[in-house]
Amino acid sequence: MECTLTQYPARWLMASAIALTCSLPSPAHATPQAPAPGAPQQAPPAQPPAAPPESPSPGAPPAAAAPQAPASPAGAIPGNAPPLLARSFTSPTGLIFNPVRPERVADFERALGYFLSALEKSTDPGVRAQAQGWRVMKATEPGPNGVVVYVFLIDPTVPGADYSLGPILAEAYPNPAELQQIWKLYTSSVTSGVSLMSLTPVKIPPPTGPLTLPIAPGALPPGATQGVPTSAPSSTTPPAPAPTPAPTGPTPQAPPSTETPSAGAGAK
Repeated sequence: MECTLTQYPARWLMASAIALTCSLPSPAHATPQAPAPGAPQQAPPAQPPAAPPESPSPGAPPAAAAPQAPASPAGAIPGNAPPLLARSFTSPTGLIFNPVRPERVADFERALGYFLSALEKSTDPGVRAQAQGWRVMKATEPGPNGVVVYVFLIDPTVPGADYSLGPILAEAYPNPAELQQIWKLYTSSVTSGVSLMSLTPVKIPPPTGPLTLPIAPGALPPGATQGVPTSAPSSTTPPAPAPTPAPTGPTPQAPPSTETPSAGAGAK
């Protein structure tokens, strides 16, 4: 194909561009070029949109939306909310802290009663092994912001087992309506600060050798004396004087009187 320039000076730039385009090879025979360094990469083609849901048949009632259970730190009920990460321990002993709202203590203990009953009735060997070391404790002192702290003391643990409450409750209570009521009791009573802790036993060696640490004056624990036991006398206090012993000889007698009785003292 041959391209010619027009004779109008005003269109000289456009004609030059057309001529340059015609001199290039066609796209079918063009050699692919690597992108220049720093140039933005081409985005991949967009995925086709998902097919819209089927429209209900005329006259059919709309499907009711399934109620969603609120998310809980201790695990979600299967099918009601996205499952949370499994709660498992990596040590022989574990703790789960459950901060409970003070006004919802009764609801939490009621939900806990259903859960403990589910542990006892479970036929799953794994759940029964978990139940062997599962104990419930309650802190005497109030927690932060006045919460009541319930502690799950698990000793021994089942390594790698899921200690979420949701799956165990779902197995024991297959009725969805009853399960939702129990789960609501639990989720409405606890705060979002539920936490898990794995505990590993520590073997403390016995003390060996004398202590030679530099000690500052007065660096003693409360209630301790200045390096001297309370039962031993201080080396700077003078000893108390010994008591004077009592005489052991005969008691001295008074000397006889030397006075002369008067003349009329003995007359009758």
